Amino acid sequence: MQALICEAFGPVENLRIQETPPPVLGNGQVRIDVHACGVNFPDVLIVQGLYQVKPEPPFSPGCEVAGVISEVAADVSAYRTGDRVLAWLGFGGCAEQAVAPAENVFPLPASMDFATASVLLLTYGTAYHALVQRANLLPGENVAVLGAGGGIGLACVELAKALGARVIACASSPAKLAVAREHGADVVVDYSTENLRDALKANTDGAGVNVVCDPVGGELAEPAFRAIAWQGRFLVIGFAAGGIPRLPLNLALLKGASIVGVFWGDFTNREPHTNRQNTQALMELFEARKISPRISQKFALRDTLAALDMLRNRQAVGKLVVQVRPMLEARSLTSGQGNTRPRQDPLLD
Repeated sequence: MQALICEAFGPVENLRIQETPPPVLGNGQVRIDVHACGVNFPDVLIVQGLYQVKPEPPFSPGCEVAGVISEVAADVSAYRTGDRVLAWLGFGGCAEQAVAPAENVFPLPASMDFATASVLLLTYGTAYHALVQRANLLPGENVAVLGAGGGIGLACVELAKALGARVIACASSPAKLAVAREHGADVVVDYSTENLRDALKANTDGAGVNVVCDPVGGELAEPAFRAIAWQGRFLVIGFAAGGIPRLPLNLALLKGASIVGVFWGDFTNREPHTNRQNTQALMELFEARKISPRISQKFALRDTLAALDMLRNRQAVGKLVVQVRPMLEARSLTSGQGNTRPRQDPLLD
């Protein structure tokens, strides 16, 4: 099979498409013919050895995929050959085949195509976990989303709105803010030209925001934290800007505020049943048309480096997808192949 291979930790430019043996199917796993692989910022970090997960080279980047099951281990009964699924891998997705533990695999609704499915788990899974389990978001609360034009940022905008919040989208350009408005933002703030703290205060009548979603870090964190309301929650989601901020803890004391870590990857391992419930809820929101993942660009497997480069340079709006088997997408949706069983997740029974 063909795969994008990282032979040693280093620059993204060192990755190469190679012919490599298919991954070995282990106990409790399924083999997936990959149709689409979502591209995420952790993919940029993992090939450089800068991520908390460090797989042994050689390996393929790509942490979430969608496709069709081509083989199941003898001890797996929840799935069968031909099922259309999405799966969380951690790495290994930029390849024609991947293997995943059955507990990390989810059946697709008939209405969801592979490209959309491949961008759902990490960004929307993180956003849902952040807002529901970590922030305990209440309807009517004010939510500020930093980096609102990116994958996780847009997911936070859509989900906060779907959960009944008033959403203030914050980003670095009018183009990104226009996309955030299209996805439900009530108010937008351009922090390349506006004072972020002052703008958040002004747009909440001085009260401050109840929840800050911060996947960016860097110099934006402190002004956002200074605009937090009494008993506000500051969600630490990531550091796309590169710098890890040091927040003044006296502000947390004075405002009764909480600084809350959001580590979706470890959450999925520690609380798999809750994660499956979250994913089921995301599927229902998608079918109710309350969320609509924005895929701004699709790439062939051979062009994955261009996608990673866009992420590294923070040029992507919404999500990027590698289409491993693009010509088969329409055929699988119209021919009746794939998962024809009820949409209830078999591992939630």
